[in-house]
Amino acid sequence: MDRIEQAYNDCYEVIRRHSKTFTKAFGTLPKEKRNAVWAVYAFCREVDDIVDEGDNPKEELTHFEETFELFLQRKLPLVESKWIALDDVFSRFEMDQVAFYDMIRGQRMDLEKTKYTTLEELEHYSYHVASTVGLMLLPILAPKNHESLRAGGVALGLAMQLTNILRDVQEDLDRDRIYLPYDLMKKHGYSLVDLHMGINNSSFVKVFEEVAERAEMLYEQALDTMEGYPLDSRLQVKGSALLYRAILQSIRKNNYNVFKTRHYVTQEEKDAILLEMEA
Repeated sequence: MDRIEQAYNDCYEVIRRHSKTFTKAFGTLPKEKRNAVWAVYAFCREVDDIVDEGDNPKEELTHFEETFELFLQRKLPLVESKWIALDDVFSRFEMDQVAFYDMIRGQRMDLEKTKYTTLEELEHYSYHVASTVGLMLLPILAPKNHESLRAGGVALGLAMQLTNILRDVQEDLDRDRIYLPYDLMKKHGYSLVDLHMGINNSSFVKVFEEVAERAEMLYEQALDTMEGYPLDSRLQVKGSALLYRAILQSIRKNNYNVFKTRHYVTQEEKDAILLEMEA
């Protein structure tokens, strides 16, 4: 096994350990695209781990950004697998450097800001932590026309992140983070005290639905662009969008109980969605 192939294998091990869903969703891509996705994931995973688990995350994130700058300038010794693999990716695809920087910027937001006032403010954050990943992957998934798919890629990232926020309300509270926009809570008569107490009432449902309806609109925008993806990656992107959107329906079916339960799409529901796509 040569050096580059070993580096890609190491990146695959990172994603296999951390995200079975992501591994399964993109594991059917052609080898060159699949390897490139693993490399981008390994990059993003390291940034996530710095923010969530680092001893001194601000300094570590700054050091990582400086290392990435050296990588782009071709001044970084290619020793670690993620850089070896990413170097090969950058040589094969028209990668969006700005998206990588914006993603790092988004992770820095989590170190500096833990509450959001408006939905617009929340979407600005969501672009940086989620849409950027889509923009990193677009040149890999649709090499010939990725620029024309940017708007849909951004919309899909926003929709997925808003879904994450609605699903992970309690988990975020446990980390002293509140992503539900304060002005929507105020509009619907739902207080911070209610939130911390885990009160699931009609006011909470109205806040949830206002964010969820925005996410649904963004999913539709993204799904409208699916025909632009080449056949060898269209199913994977569309499947990811539909399966993630189904999380919202799962929460609704379970009476919006996000405080005591972390919602997933069941295997039966996944199979039904995938079967419908193939019909």
